[in-house]
Amino acid sequence: MFAFTHLLGINLMPRIRNWRNLVMYRPDRSAKYMHINSFFTDTVNWSQIETHWQDLMQVALSIQAGKISSPMLLRKLGSYSRRNKLYHAAQELGCVIRTIFLLKWIGSRELRQEVTANINKIESYNGFSKWLSFGGDVIAENDPDEQQKRLRYNDMIASSVILQNTVDMMRILQKLARDGWQFTDDDVSFLSPYLTSNVKRFGEFNLSLKRPPEPWIKDSIFQQAAGSMRAKQMPNSKVEEAN
Repeated sequence: MFAFTHLLGINLMPRIRNWRNLVMYRPDRSAKYMHINSFFTDTVNWSQIETHWQDLMQVALSIQAGKISSPMLLRKLGSYSRRNKLYHAAQELGCVIRTIFLLKWIGSRELRQEVTANINKIESYNGFSKWLSFGGDVIAENDPDEQQKRLRYNDMIASSVILQNTVDMMRILQKLARDGWQFTDDDVSFLSPYLTSNVKRFGEFNLSLKRPPEPWIKDSIFQQAAGSMRAKQMPNSKVEEAN
């Protein structure tokens, strides 16, 4: 994963708890480091990476072009790992990138805090969307298109509930401000839109396309937020039209 995300220009920043159990690699046998020399227990095989560098780049370009999915690639490489030289080359490159990341991870408390905070957000969203998908964790359909639909439907429902939760919280904050309560942006940053206690998962859900929009949609604060999102998406739209 470290190897191919690096080749694709992705800066992989996972949360690593038991980093002491991972192997760190020296660039060569003669490299010695003050204070942290004992961390390094193996050496990088640069010749293997150099020999298969073009193959690694071709695989990365195939992933980028959508000709092969990364999960399928990892499964194939892992199945033939003992005799697959490309797998070993990718493993060597991944060890280099992971060693660099581990050194940054150990040396920067800010990096550890940032990564942990962002991963906590992702895990919170995953738990939230899983709670909304109350039909079960396993998608019974074998058709990839149907599986994709199920995932997108679940994301759409999650996004809708997040929007409504955000609206409800903003209304409460506006009422508190009118009543004289004082709070800062830092206070608001502790709020989460992944609320479930106010959501009715079971029962009848009636969709009326003739129902008039709710008044909050025309509220200035939400209009500003919508305008900001449209402005961010505008350059991408122009690029797509040019293509």
